[in-house]
Amino acid sequence: MTEASTRARLLTRAAATAVAIIALVIGGAAPAAGAVAKPAASMAAAPAAYNPNGVAISLKSVVGTFDNPVLVTSPRDGSHRLFVVEQTGRVRIITKGAVLATPFIDLHTLISTGGERGLLGLAFHPSFKTNGKVYVDYTNTAGNTVIAEYRVSSTNANRVATSTARRLLTITQPYPNHNGGGIAFGPDGFLYIGMGDGGSGGDPGNRAQSLSSLLGKMLRIDVNGRTSTKAYRIPSTNPYVGRTGLDEIWSRGLRNPWRWSFDRLTGDLWIGDVGQDRYEEIDRSTAAAGRGRAANYGWRVMEGRHCYNPATNCSKTGKVLPIVEYGHTAGCSVTGGYVYRGVAFPMLKGGYFFSDFCSGIIWSISSTASSPTTRVVMLDTSFNISSFGQDDAGELYVTDWAGGHIYKIIGTTKP
Repeated sequence: MTEASTRARLLTRAAATAVAIIALVIGGAAPAAGAVAKPAASMAAAPAAYNPNGVAISLKSVVGTFDNPVLVTSPRDGSHRLFVVEQTGRVRIITKGAVLATPFIDLHTLISTGGERGLLGLAFHPSFKTNGKVYVDYTNTAGNTVIAEYRVSSTNANRVATSTARRLLTITQPYPNHNGGGIAFGPDGFLYIGMGDGGSGGDPGNRAQSLSSLLGKMLRIDVNGRTSTKAYRIPSTNPYVGRTGLDEIWSRGLRNPWRWSFDRLTGDLWIGDVGQDRYEEIDRSTAAAGRGRAANYGWRVMEGRHCYNPATNCSKTGKVLPIVEYGHTAGCSVTGGYVYRGVAFPMLKGGYFFSDFCSGIIWSISSTASSPTTRVVMLDTSFNISSFGQDDAGELYVTDWAGGHIYKIIGTTKP
């Protein structure tokens, strides 16, 4: 199916209502649904030229049905478990081909859910195998973002001890949308937090550009310590330490970085930033260029590579422009993904895979492509793809929010 025909299919699809809801969850602007899958890459070798036109992908269903899954992930602890984050407040474990009956963690009484709120992110400490620390991102009952730490039970490796809860950060949300939700540890061992601009439409408070707000930013904190006033430390190399700007800020100018990731081989940062009315974008910040340190991704001055506010003659000076953008004829809410670094499908090595919640199309590009580049359709599905995921071996997965299923990406070489 071509991208030109996607718009008509999305607007007439019976699942349009569900798509509108999921678009809210991801922070998009319009309705639609559908999807595609694509190849993977080897984790052991250096980045190689990836040719999206020479590979094909399919999706293999993973056991279980989940309640609005928004993430699938895995600690690199050798246990080969998959952890599925349900927006409604629970994290479920898939192990040895079965879904455990008891959740890893159950936070449903602490959260507000629906629309873009809920349990949105999960990250394992780099030393999780020995310290059992895990981090969550959720919207509390007041609608504000909470970043909290928990520890695994000393008597059950598949359960969190809720008594170990330690709240690191609470960020006030002025509106119910654009909460971000992604958290991950970078190659430097610090915790990165993706924050949306606080919501409404058009960023009325210009929070994404303001250095006095944590909204519309990538934040970076050190969870391995605390100060007299904070439950964490500020890395001394954060760009606004000793300068005007909040010390937690790593980069700014984001509308709603719903899903983003680090390339586990190169350390490059990839961000899927949900657009306003016209354009969706994928941003890439390489490790060589500082992995996005002090970067300005443009919003609300720009939407994609185009002026937004002001509508014309905006300044692009100092802005990081997206490596990929696409208009709302192809989708309405981008879902950022991962660079394939698995070993099972070497033909996918070095490919960056991403999707759109409304169209369900899975695209890919080469992770080493020059900016801007053209995305290639890998698979067209009927799913509301809310997230990609990566297991401990680097294999890739997608989550279907409306259907409640998890799928593994399978790669083949085209004849």
